[in-house]
Amino acid sequence: MKFSCSSHSSRVRVLSLGVFVVLLHFSITGTAIAAGNDSLKKSLVKIFTTMQNPNYYEPWRIDSQISVSGSGCILPGHRILTNAHVVSNQIFIQVLKEGDTKKYTAKREFVAHDCDLAVLSVDDPAFFKGTKPVTFGGLPYLKDSVQVYGYPVGGEDLSITEGVVSRIEIVPYAHSMRNLLAVQTDAAINPGNSGGPVFMKKKMVGVAFQGYNAIVAQNTGFLIPVPIIKRFLKEIKAGAYHSVPSLGLFWEDLENDDLRAYLGMKQDQTGILVPKILWQSSAWNVLQPNDVLLSIDGFPVGNDGTIPFRKGERVHFRYPLCLHGLGDSIPLKILRQGQVQTLKITLKEDVRLVPDIEYDVAPTYFIFDGLVFTPLTMNYLRTVKDPAPDFLVLLNQTPTEDRKQVVLLSHILNHEINKGYGHDYTNVVVRKVNGIPITEMKDLLAAFEKPVGGRHIVEVESPENVIDHIILDANKSKQASDEILKLNEIPEDRSADLKGASH
Repeated sequence: MKFSCSSHSSRVRVLSLGVFVVLLHFSITGTAIAAGNDSLKKSLVKIFTTMQNPNYYEPWRIDSQISVSGSGCILPGHRILTNAHVVSNQIFIQVLKEGDTKKYTAKREFVAHDCDLAVLSVDDPAFFKGTKPVTFGGLPYLKDSVQVYGYPVGGEDLSITEGVVSRIEIVPYAHSMRNLLAVQTDAAINPGNSGGPVFMKKKMVGVAFQGYNAIVAQNTGFLIPVPIIKRFLKEIKAGAYHSVPSLGLFWEDLENDDLRAYLGMKQDQTGILVPKILWQSSAWNVLQPNDVLLSIDGFPVGNDGTIPFRKGERVHFRYPLCLHGLGDSIPLKILRQGQVQTLKITLKEDVRLVPDIEYDVAPTYFIFDGLVFTPLTMNYLRTVKDPAPDFLVLLNQTPTEDRKQVVLLSHILNHEINKGYGHDYTNVVVRKVNGIPITEMKDLLAAFEKPVGGRHIVEVESPENVIDHIILDANKSKQASDEILKLNEIPEDRSADLKGASH
């Protein structure tokens, strides 16, 4: 069953085979070409970012500053286009145009973490003197020759490499893990190339953004294609960016004849089975379990989950979502209990029980009597060395009205009031506090206002051979909590997004 929602160094995003995104330096061979008097050089920008990432294990702290570099290009209107991951969690940005020696301070105007794009501006108009904005081309075809411009690791000067387009398909974007359209090429895309333009016949056809670790696959780099870039630029014209929508459903292919017959499909009908729909997603209250999705946005869906793309080409049925915005309505044709129906679906944001990787937001946390609570997110999972199998199972579970977040007891800050619990209660799921079900983080604060018989009772999903209750003396809680915060130099018992809630 598949889900549809959709140090000082240079860096590039790298796809890993496992659950987590791995950021690694890697080397891809490619054909280098001379820059000469190439006029496209006037479009190139090198980007220097100082960033500070949140600490998800100790969420009241932030990590040390690090410096990274990437590439970008000049857009019409005195703007700079680059990757979101080049400027995520940024605190200071500088830019250097090709052939210059002076760095200019830049600021991030818009960022789209889901499609890994960002737009920067520079207040000093002198920066743009002598530059040339890129001209957009179209979506290349297989075997088309492309050139990657940028500033990869290993040198200060502009690098240009050449390769051919080898594949066009929906892939996971390593920065966000969203599945969106991308173009694969064998041109060298190395750390520092991130955000740099990719040209074909003097026109920009994409932005370099990620590649596989060489251990996984060699000569494999990816670029964000023009349709995704244009959607991003169209969105920000209105002054804000809204993410690529998601259907919010699980699906299965229908290549098995017996399964097709069981569902009442005719010989000439093709589609995919929808066994499960996510709560409050685009498909919620529109589709039903065991519906067969026959077409989406006018594209007939094949039994393998693909739709017609261009002559002789097919692409994943998610592709139309890459071009639409939140609030758009698109038609669906389904088979329900043997009857063909045409429905309209209003597109919404991606919905998940365990949110995908997030950026530019502080972690959510609450500390009570030394118990550190936080929601389970992909950001948090990246801090866990050996995640429990139950954690990985939760990644494929869907939110419900009774469970909007997975609330964790991350760890315990030792103190007299909580002695004896310690490491046995690390990374356990919280079910109830004082008899009150915990459906999301804010429920904790209200629940701790209501002790039972002078005690606080925290119920967790029991690790093996460990009791599943933590009992705390409610009469000692205020003094103990204050002491714990002071001893651990923690300024607040909760994150800013929980301020104003009870307790």
